[in-house]
Amino acid sequence: MRLKFILTFLFGVIFCSSNAQNSTASKQVSSFLIEAPQLNTTKKIWVYLPKNYDSNSKKKYPVIYMHDGQNLFDAKTSYVGEWNVDETLDSISAQVIVIGIEHGNEKRMEELTPFKHEKYGGGNADNYLDFIVQTLKPYVDKNYKTKTNANNTALFGSSLGGLVSFYGALKYPKIFGKVGCFSPSFWFNRKEIFELMRKAKNFKTKIYFLCGDNEGDDDMVRDLDNMEFEIDSKRCHCKNLNKKIIVKGGQHNEKLWREGFKKAYLWLF
Repeated sequence: MRLKFILTFLFGVIFCSSNAQNSTASKQVSSFLIEAPQLNTTKKIWVYLPKNYDSNSKKKYPVIYMHDGQNLFDAKTSYVGEWNVDETLDSISAQVIVIGIEHGNEKRMEELTPFKHEKYGGGNADNYLDFIVQTLKPYVDKNYKTKTNANNTALFGSSLGGLVSFYGALKYPKIFGKVGCFSPSFWFNRKEIFELMRKAKNFKTKIYFLCGDNEGDDDMVRDLDNMEFEIDSKRCHCKNLNKKIIVKGGQHNEKLWREGFKKAYLWLF
């Protein structure tokens, strides 16, 4: 499953560059380019704004930072179907800003993995998260009407994006107070990520876990169960700060994540 997972995303990079489908992004979605000095590149950033954003000049909004921006809003740029984030949030009149960060194509695995894997490499997530915290978030807070505290700032992603989101909460607990962690690839850095969780102190992050029970092997459900145990050892489960959903028959794909996004958003916010 792991080799297939790696090859699937490499195929997706090639597919996205040749996808001729019409854009499906709503009018609430725009984009901009920003220099990412921590990564020595320029990043395309997608922005979703709620429908009444312009009509209420004084209101400020929570912000969700999401990885793999190509797959969130637009079938034209996604390679196996989009998440329909904009349509989903519009349908419930959600009062939130979403910042979608495009992955680095062939560098995606490097950016979204905290530590180097002995077989697959990677391990540049510190620089990627530093880009979000030191460059992107200050720009967003300056140019959009945002609530800037941790309780109103979330990281959200799937697969390697789920891994880096969880890692981001451990590294920057005063920045990211909420995490949407879908099908996290803990296997990539299992030893290191569990050790970090065990060492975490005063862990207050609100976390929504989601995975399917048919994602290719038994590691996914087992890892979520074990991580839930580690989190509950740090704080009482009665505080209702973490939730775990296992979808019967759910597979490692955009369909699972798209269908789970609405409930995750409503629970986190």
